[in-house]
Amino acid sequence: MKLKLSISILTFGVFLLSACVKPSIYQQPNVNTEDLYRGVESTDSTGIASLEWQQLFTDPILQDLIKTGLAENLNLKIAVERIAAVQATFRESELAFFPSLSAGLSRTENQLSSQAVNFPVGSIRLATSTNTLQLNTSWEADIWGKLKSAKKAAYANLMREDATKRVVQTELIANIANAYYGLLALDKQLMVTEETVLNRKESVESMRALKDASYVTEAEVMQAEANLYSAEVLIPNIKKGIRETENILSFLLGSASSSVRRSSLDTQRAYADLQTGLPAQLLQNRPDVQQAEFALVAAFENVNVAKTYFYPSLTITASGGFNSFDLKDFFNRSIFYNLVGGLAQPIFSKGRNEARLAIAEADQKQAMYGFQQSLLGAGQEVSNALFAYQTAVEREEIRGKEIESLTKAAEYTKELLVYSSNTNYTDVLNSEQALIVSRLNGVNDKLEQLQSVVNLYRALGGGWE
Repeated sequence: MKLKLSISILTFGVFLLSACVKPSIYQQPNVNTEDLYRGVESTDSTGIASLEWQQLFTDPILQDLIKTGLAENLNLKIAVERIAAVQATFRESELAFFPSLSAGLSRTENQLSSQAVNFPVGSIRLATSTNTLQLNTSWEADIWGKLKSAKKAAYANLMREDATKRVVQTELIANIANAYYGLLALDKQLMVTEETVLNRKESVESMRALKDASYVTEAEVMQAEANLYSAEVLIPNIKKGIRETENILSFLLGSASSSVRRSSLDTQRAYADLQTGLPAQLLQNRPDVQQAEFALVAAFENVNVAKTYFYPSLTITASGGFNSFDLKDFFNRSIFYNLVGGLAQPIFSKGRNEARLAIAEADQKQAMYGFQQSLLGAGQEVSNALFAYQTAVEREEIRGKEIESLTKAAEYTKELLVYSSNTNYTDVLNSEQALIVSRLNGVNDKLEQLQSVVNLYRALGGGWE
């Protein structure tokens, strides 16, 4: 009875003291998001990040590829399993509030030497057997909020892992779309190059006919053949790029390397209504920014936990059970129990508590810088992707005029080669070479349009909802 009264008084005193010492409460840092998008002024909260990826990518084949990737990609599956592991850690932090309970069953055989006891032989039992059934429990009162802060840190880590999974998902969707568009661009470049090869083969035949008619020399025929080979030599590299891109797509889809079904670049239309929304929405839309903030929350709560080690801890332990020399009397007046309440105040711990707090505070600062860095990086990516789209659109318009002019220039120089002595085959070579370069660059302009939309969508945090 006295022990119970002492524990009650002790507990009341500690809880009274704990009312004066409360853990800090996390508040989101005040960050400036107004100037994150360079050169972009938006007052509309509606942005393409709110679109489902099926709305942005309307090609049915691409949609099927993304669905397959979301179901089969191995990195995404790994991320899901990591969440399961962290969920177990969180459940463990929840159970820390409850008392521990263990049970034990033992039998002990003792044999004393008759020469080691100061009693007449036969007056006491030298051989004894002890049978014990015991339950043990222990409970630490969370008077300083250590367990509560540890639970909050575990929950933040769980949310951070969930955000990591969403980072993988947004990256996966963007990578599949970019690889798909890259594959279509390579197909288009291959088609342009093969068309050029056919045209140049015709040019070689024409030059041979002109040489037979003494309009051109053998050297100019050789130049025409070299011009043909300069186009043909591009084809192996383009085919190599196609094979490698198909392999990349197969890897993203979680399958062995194989040919990838696809449409054509000419059928693709870049999404034009590129609204960015407000920069502050990156805090809710970008999973990697959320990931960084959850890391900050976990670090903040770990500082709270580290501070509690400087305060006394209250632990209550109890044990009880049955203890008897003879099994026949095991449950007959053989009950025993004990109840202990202990208050431990750290006095000298070799600097362990100070070091624990210093490490936690340093981790919190690192997490804060990481959060700020992720936000700045997100704004930079949005600005770059949007400007890349705008410049690609401008280049495509100018490139169309360039290709038209170069096409006419190549035709005119071929005609002048026959009818005018002021033109030689070098002029034809230059105009034809400039034409194929311009056509291939035109394909790249279209590709950059498509991919910049994908990159903007990912940069704004689209693709995970």
